[in-house]
Amino acid sequence: QVQLEESGGGLVQAGGSLRLSCAASGRTFSSYIMGWFRQAPGKEREFVARISAEGSIRYHADSVKGRFTVSRDNAKNTMYLQMNALKPEDTAVYYCAAQTSYSDNYYDPSVYDYWGQGTQVTVSS
Repeated sequence: QVQLEESGGGLVQAGGSLRLSCAASGRTFSSYIMGWFRQAPGKEREFVARISAEGSIRYHADSVKGRFTVSRDNAKNTMYLQMNALKPEDTAVYYCAAQTSYSDNYYDPSVYDYWGQGTQVTVSS
């Protein structure tokens, strides 16, 4: 089992940057595929990014491609989401998630087994 904790959220002006962190407990972090999702009020949880266990394969949603970058440091049991050129429509609660077995449907929240509590990101115009 793994516990996940996000940090780094906050209030930022449009065009600014934030870096989110997802710290994981346990010794098996390096074996998990990890993902970032976000959920805005009144909307469904939305895929943002996904990174393979060793960090070599990354996917980003079209809405964030070129602005956001997912990375991980397995020695620190931590995943990151660097967010640049933020827009008001990026405002949401951001969640990290761990996937214990491979699935092609990496954009589907239901294939992830563990979730953090979320961190709020608010982008003002």
